[in-house]
Amino acid sequence: MQKPAPLINRGGSVGLTTSIANVKGMPEQLAYGAAKAALRSFARTLAAELIAHEIRVNAVTPDPIDTPILGKVFPDKDAAAQIREKTAGMVPMKRFGSSDETAKAVLFLAFDATFTTGAELPVDGGWLQL
Repeated sequence: MQKPAPLINRGGSVGLTTSIANVKGMPEQLAYGAAKAALRSFARTLAAELIAHEIRVNAVTPDPIDTPILGKVFPDKDAAAQIREKTAGMVPMKRFGSSDETAKAVLFLAFDATFTTGAELPVDGGWLQL
């Protein structure tokens, strides 16, 4: 961010993507969770640093989102289906989100949320909140 920050116009916005693993302890996700927690802190600190330049910085936390990654992590289709079903069962909305739903949240923070900076917007079907 040190290199592109001077190129961002006043009133611009930076969007970062983190994960519910930034606050929720998840087995076998130690390094991933720590990295995402660091990214969340990075968003807050960068927001504080760039506010004088009228640049907003926010984070989106999408989980679980329906992408091809599950099939890559679990090439066995039956195993992937079981993990998918188990995960969807833990989400209060009982489903995975879509890439479109994530994109809408990113666009909202980037263009419409002009009085918002340093925030984290969960796009997680209520997983962290309920």
